[in-house]
Amino acid sequence: MKIKLNWGGAIVIVMALFMIFILQYVYRTITMDEYDHHLVSEDYYKDELFYQKEIDKIKNANELPQNLKVENTTEGLTLIFPESMEPTSISGKVYLQRPSDERIDFEKELNLTENKLVIKDERLVRGKWNVKVDWKYNKEEYMLKESIFY
Repeated sequence: MKIKLNWGGAIVIVMALFMIFILQYVYRTITMDEYDHHLVSEDYYKDELFYQKEIDKIKNANELPQNLKVENTTEGLTLIFPESMEPTSISGKVYLQRPSDERIDFEKELNLTENKLVIKDERLVRGKWNVKVDWKYNKEEYMLKESIFY
């Protein structure tokens, strides 16, 4: 028995194969744990209320003669604070967020003895990181938000 296939039948077969191809990806992303989807923030409604305060802090930091710098070094990720600030008077936190995996996010308290803070290489995984530094100096609040590729 010989099967005859015309162009209409071929189009239907190709469309069915394409639909199966797409549906297997949808099935994988929904059922497999390795494709787990994470929100950037669990409390994003609450975080939205504090957004104006963050804008003011970022504006304060941008008005500094020398702003905070984030650099990749051989030791790890280095945060260099302005030379004009006394390091022992700086307080705050550094938040490092990995957009692709919230399980490796962490935060570090600022306890400085010099104008730089080094976050060791073993804490960081290669890839994109969102760095947020929220610090206070002489009752003035500052913030730096930056995305880096480590």
